[in-house]
Amino acid sequence: MNVIETPLPGVLVIEPRVFSDQRGFFLETYHRQRYTASGIDEVFVQDNHSRSAHGTLRGLHFQLKSPQGKLVRVSAGEVFDVAVDIRRGSPYFGQWFGEYLSSENNKQMYVPPGFAHGFCVLSEMADFMYKCSDFYDPTDEQGVAWDDPALAIDWPIDQPILSQKDAALPNMSELMDCLPRFAMSQV
Repeated sequence: MNVIETPLPGVLVIEPRVFSDQRGFFLETYHRQRYTASGIDEVFVQDNHSRSAHGTLRGLHFQLKSPQGKLVRVSAGEVFDVAVDIRRGSPYFGQWFGEYLSSENNKQMYVPPGFAHGFCVLSEMADFMYKCSDFYDPTDEQGVAWDDPALAIDWPIDQPILSQKDAALPNMSELMDCLPRFAMSQV
């Protein structure tokens, strides 16, 4: 597999080897030893699968008490996937990185704890799969507004379909007192 570092240290794009022939294809979506050797040393405890319609935007989500590292991929369709550094004191605080993930390119993205995460669906439908390094806790779920002007994320859609919860998320400036702190060991 090819592991690509992004402008945000810790956020990685993974291009797995795909073996194709007339019958179809095969690829490994996770191999602990290979991912650990590539810098992803999480123990994943939960796998999730969502299906979303074109124009849906989910995020930007994070947990505070039980922060989650996420290894994400798309098994059908295409999304634009985004990670935002929300660690107060980080030299990359408020910066974002986005990558197109699809069933055609088979790319994955690793989003470490301390980052908000979201995606928007560009195809008619998309099946989005992700491994999490901690369990989902609905009482701990937090989020940042997808259209926070301070983040200036260049989403490839203008008027996304949002859940009521995501439509009501605050801007990052309103969350400053509760965001996680950056530690030098996180570089």
